[in-house]
Amino acid sequence: MTDSTQRFSSRVEAYVKYRPGYPDTLVQTLLHKALPGTDAVVADVGSGSGIFTRLLLQQKLQVFAIEPNDNMRQAAETMLAGYPNFTSVDAPAEATTLADESVDLITAAQAFHWFNNAATKSEFRRILKPDGRLALIWNKRKISHAFQQAYDAVLTTYAPEYGAVNHMNLSEADIAGFFADGQMQVMHFDNSQQLSFPALLGRLKSSSYCPAEDSPQYPSLVAELAALFEQFAIDAVIDFQYDTELYLGPVAR
Repeated sequence: MTDSTQRFSSRVEAYVKYRPGYPDTLVQTLLHKALPGTDAVVADVGSGSGIFTRLLLQQKLQVFAIEPNDNMRQAAETMLAGYPNFTSVDAPAEATTLADESVDLITAAQAFHWFNNAATKSEFRRILKPDGRLALIWNKRKISHAFQQAYDAVLTTYAPEYGAVNHMNLSEADIAGFFADGQMQVMHFDNSQQLSFPALLGRLKSSSYCPAEDSPQYPSLVAELAALFEQFAIDAVIDFQYDTELYLGPVAR
């Protein structure tokens, strides 16, 4: 299986174009619950192409974007070059290079499942201020929707790595182990994308588990996806629904 820090090297263009953003209500919740003011310092760990980083920068926060993948990091640097409060850092979650007790908030949007380990927990404890907080964020597909159930079945059949790397396999108990006992808040926000068929295919191709175009599974995967689109699209658009989850609290000591 590909090194987790390199899994998205060939998927940057699709990631930038087709991955969903995050609800403004989530960002405002972080400002209210986890940050002391607009001069606060945030480490956005596993920042990728900068989708969530930009939302933080728009709030005038000082943001260190921690990303070990060269292609993803360079995409973020291009997109966010105009923000004076943006610092790009070539580093993994386990060794961010940031100073001790220098960060008010650590965010990990769509990334924590890649670095859920003891070394990362130790590093987060080191860089957070004593009253600092950790925010773990995911856009999780709403499997309760009929389209998402059918989409999930197609992935299970035609994407061999889907079961191994799908972030939706991460349990709440796995997540809770990173937080101080009894101090993890869990919040949910509605989110969605309106996707044409090319955008739906691009959304799939942005995922690390999508088979390569020259793989034997890819033609069947695209054919099944096209059939699902024909079945569920309304006015040539799929309403791609997410439950955006926020886990917030102090890191376990």
